[in-house]
Amino acid sequence: MLTKGVTLRGLEVFEALASSGSVAQASARTGLSQPAVSQQLRNLEQALGTDLVDHARRPMSLTPAGEGFLVRAKAALSQLRLAQTELTVVDLAHLSALSIGIIDDFDDNLTPRLATILADSMSRCRFKMITASSNELLAAMDEQRLHLAISASTGQVIDGVLEYPLARDPFILVVPRSAVVTEETMRDPAGLPFLRYEREQLISRQIEAHLAREKIVLPDRFEIGSHLALMAMVARGIGWAITTPLGYMRAARFHDQMEAHPLPSGGFSRQISLFAGADRTGEVADTIARTMRGLIQSHMVDPALARLPRLAGELKVLEG
Repeated sequence: MLTKGVTLRGLEVFEALASSGSVAQASARTGLSQPAVSQQLRNLEQALGTDLVDHARRPMSLTPAGEGFLVRAKAALSQLRLAQTELTVVDLAHLSALSIGIIDDFDDNLTPRLATILADSMSRCRFKMITASSNELLAAMDEQRLHLAISASTGQVIDGVLEYPLARDPFILVVPRSAVVTEETMRDPAGLPFLRYEREQLISRQIEAHLAREKIVLPDRFEIGSHLALMAMVARGIGWAITTPLGYMRAARFHDQMEAHPLPSGGFSRQISLFAGADRTGEVADTIARTMRGLIQSHMVDPALARLPRLAGELKVLEG
C-alpha cells in the first residue's frame, strides 16, 4: 500500500515543481493556487519523511532524494495517463468505418499512438488515417472527404462541422544558440534574417497577420516549406524564426544548437482542435477529443513545459 499522504495530486504537483523550479509556474500548470501547491508539496514530503526540494534556493532545486523520487514519480504518472487515455476509447467498437486526418505536427509522436489506440478498440472498423497540413485537412472536412480532422484552427466556421478545442499552442521565437535576444529582436533588420514558413501554409498566414498587427516589416528573403528544414537553418545560424512549442519539440535533434524564447509581445497563440462532421458528432467526437487531450498532455505539453517552463499557463490542453 502507498504511504498515507502520497496522493496522485501530490505527485503531479511535485512533477510540475521539479520541471519549473517555481511555485507560481507549478500553480499555472496544475490549476491550483500557490498556497495549495506549497501544501501539496509539504504533505508529500511529510508522508515520505524527507525533503524533495531545497527550500532555501530560488529557483527550487531537487535534493538527491528528490532526484531519485522524480524518476519513479514521472514513470508512474506516465503509465496512469496512458491507461486513462486508453480507457476513453473502449466504446468505439461499434463503428463500421472511420476516416481521420491529423496535422503533420503530430506525425512523429502522437499519430502512431492514436492509431494504435483506435485500431485496438475498433476491431470491426474500416479505418483510414492520413497525415497532412492544416490547409489540406480543413479542405477535406469542408468537402466531406474525412469524418474527423485534428488540425490548427482558422477561427472560421465550416458548415456542417463542429469544432472541439484540444490545446493552446503559443507562438515562440527560435534563434541560434549564440544569438542575443532582446525586446527589439523582431524589429532589428540588421540582425540575422527572418526565416518564413512557406506563405500558403496556415501557420505562415497566422504569423504574417501577427507581424502586421504589430506593424513589424521584415525583409522577404527566405521562405521555407519544410518545418524541419526551417529548424535546421535556425540551428545552423542562418536566421531566426517564429514557430510554436509543438513545432519546436518536433525538432529535438536541433535543440542543442538553438534556443526558444517567448515572443516579446506575448499573447499570440494558435488553437489545435478536433473537427467532426455532422455524422460523427456527439459520443464519437467527444471520446476521441478526450483521448487526444490526454495524449497531447502527456506526450507533448508535459515534455515541452519541462524544457520551456516559462510557457506554463500558456501552452496547455483546453477542455471542451
